[in-house]
Amino acid sequence: MATKLNEVTAADMRAAMIDSQLRTNDVIDPAVVAAMGSVAREAHVPAALASVAYMDRAIALGHGRALNAPLVTGRLLVAADIRPGQRVLLIGAATGYTAALLAALGASVVAVEEQADLLAAARAATDNPAIRWVEGPLAAGAPGEAPVDRILIDGAIEQLPDALTAQLAEGGKLVAARREGSVTRLVQGVKTAGTLALRAFADMDVAALPGFEAPTGFRF
Repeated sequence: MATKLNEVTAADMRAAMIDSQLRTNDVIDPAVVAAMGSVAREAHVPAALASVAYMDRAIALGHGRALNAPLVTGRLLVAADIRPGQRVLLIGAATGYTAALLAALGASVVAVEEQADLLAAARAATDNPAIRWVEGPLAAGAPGEAPVDRILIDGAIEQLPDALTAQLAEGGKLVAARREGSVTRLVQGVKTAGTLALRAFADMDVAALPGFEAPTGFRF
C-alpha cells in the first residue's frame, strides 16, 4: 500500500488531524497524540486514497472491511491505557495501522487478521519486531499467546466471544465497539474475578468486524 504523499504533506496532515479531530474530542493523552503524530496512516490505505488518509472518515480496505476514522482509533487507545511493556492482543489488524500505534506506545503486540491480503499489506507497511502477526479467525483470537494485559478489538461487534475474554489476564482491560441496533458505542471493561463487564463511554460510527454477529434474538 505505497503512498503518494510526500513527507512534508503527510506531516502537515497528521498535525491537522491532531488539532482538528483529536484534541477537540478528548484525545489529549500525550503518548497517544505523539504516536498518532508519528505513524504514517497513509501507508496503511490503498495508494489511491492516500490523499484522504487523515480525513475524519473510515476508509474502505476491501472484504467489507475499513480503517476506522482517526478519532475512533484515538479514543480506543486512550481508553486502553497502554503502558510500555504490556502485551496487547489486537483483533482486526487489517493493514496494520493500529498495530503500529500500539507498538509506538511501547506495547508488545499480537495482531490477528483473517484476510491474507490485508495481513500482507500490514507486514509490508509495518516492519516492527514488537509486532507478532497472526493469521486466523478474528473471533478466535490467539489463545497460544494468552494471557495478555490488554485486548483491543478494532471494530464494531455484536457479541463478545468467551474465547477472547479467556485470553485476557486478571485485571486486564478490553476495549471495543458494541453495536446495539442502529447505535454503536465504544465500550471498555476490566476483568475482575474472571468476569468482564463492559460499560459504554462514547457513541461513534465504527466499522463492523465480521464473525461477531449475535444469534437471532440475542441481546448483549
